[in-house]
Amino acid sequence: RRPPPPHRPLEKVAAQEGLSLHQLSGKWFLVSVASRCSYLGEHSHQLEATTVTMTILDVQTLAISTFRKLDNMCWEIRQHYLPTQAPGRFLLKGEGDCSKVDVVLGEADPSSFIIFYYQKGHSISVKLYGRTSLVGDAIVDKFEQHVRAVGLSEDVTYYFPTYGFCDSADEFHILDGEL
Repeated sequence: RRPPPPHRPLEKVAAQEGLSLHQLSGKWFLVSVASRCSYLGEHSHQLEATTVTMTILDVQTLAISTFRKLDNMCWEIRQHYLPTQAPGRFLLKGEGDCSKVDVVLGEADPSSFIIFYYQKGHSISVKLYGRTSLVGDAIVDKFEQHVRAVGLSEDVTYYFPTYGFCDSADEFHILDGEL
């Protein structure tokens, strides 16, 4: 007998429909992350303000540049969210077969917020990005509903600083790959 297929929580998450990815282009601020990642939990007091610049490379590929500080230096991490057959669903490839990350664009209002889901193996996380570093309570409430829908809770939800952002990194502080 074959073992049952692995549990894939993201298969049950509906992707945002009817959205032109070009509307997502531009600068976004990381507002919050919900994740059971132990590193995040242990280092939540050291979270750094983080921005993301999204560019659409072709019709469906998102080029993501993440800017954040590490040891008081600004770093840029470059990633590509590759399209899958389903709209609003992407694949982020890392080194080796085991490091692929499934990404779902859960909900977005291109003028104010995006909610992304990420799944690596059995681990799932949810990220809230805003066009500004502070978003309204209604958007936070939506985010918290998405977080609860995948079995996460407030005790694994982290809010990022709203000051101290990096806008660029020098050529020696650019990483291509997974964050």
